[in-house]
Amino acid sequence: MALIRLNVSPETGRIELHQSPQCAQRVLQSAAQSSGPIIIMIHGYKYQPGSARHCPHRSIFDAATGWPAQLGVTAGAGLGICFGWAARGSLARMFETAQQVGQQLAQVIATVHKAAPHRAVHLVAHSMGAEVALSALAQSAKGAVSRVVLITGASFQSHAARALRSPAGKTAEIFNITSRENDLFDFVFERLLGQDAPEDRALGQGITAPNALNIQLDCPDTLAALTTLGCGIAPPQSHICHWSGYTRPGALAFYAQLLAHPDLLSLPRVASLLPPRPSPRWSRLPLAGLTKTRIMGRLPA
Repeated sequence: MALIRLNVSPETGRIELHQSPQCAQRVLQSAAQSSGPIIIMIHGYKYQPGSARHCPHRSIFDAATGWPAQLGVTAGAGLGICFGWAARGSLARMFETAQQVGQQLAQVIATVHKAAPHRAVHLVAHSMGAEVALSALAQSAKGAVSRVVLITGASFQSHAARALRSPAGKTAEIFNITSRENDLFDFVFERLLGQDAPEDRALGQGITAPNALNIQLDCPDTLAALTTLGCGIAPPQSHICHWSGYTRPGALAFYAQLLAHPDLLSLPRVASLLPPRPSPRWSRLPLAGLTKTRIMGRLPA
């Protein structure tokens, strides 16, 4: 699978190739002509492309040890796109930036979908990257996105609902990965950014839609169900962790299977095997009004 590294320029807002003067749009159009799924990976808060210490292309997007390798991007047919954006600053300002950067991600989706409408385009996003993904989904065309994996997303239920009402949102399938390990982060996120709508909740409390599935990765019954699908994931090792949704052994391999085999791991099939109710939240009231709920999660600084 080919791998393309993109960044959103904080100065111009344009999409650029990481450490390359080539035209990003032309490279995307050319690469899209091959076959296989297109997987777009979106990092979250605290990363800065090009930084010696915080560049995502040198850490979670590393071709040998990071997401590309564990999602099967570097070992199979298809196209992998690492989407970098400047995410260092105050939480409130970066949340606004994530919404704006969603427009650039929507342009990337439109470019590859137009160049290869027959190819499935999938999104995998962690933490505040989920806000970028949902913003892009809300601005994309019908059928432009096939599956979206949101890993302990730093976004709100209302934002997910808005994205799912869009043309692309109505046709995409959303896998919302949560875990009680992320409860503290969800709680702080809501208190710091949810003042305008205090009743709004973070994605850890679930997404309600016929084309969305919540998967709770710290629920023993959920882990047992995933094992029956051949997607074993290690149990949590701590009570508080924002990153276990992709660092826990087996988690990224499970997402890789979701994206590589959507027919075998159809949303209804996975939903039918999961427990009807999630494990009670440690820091919250139980989810209300949701059935067939599933979750997973964790995040890096």
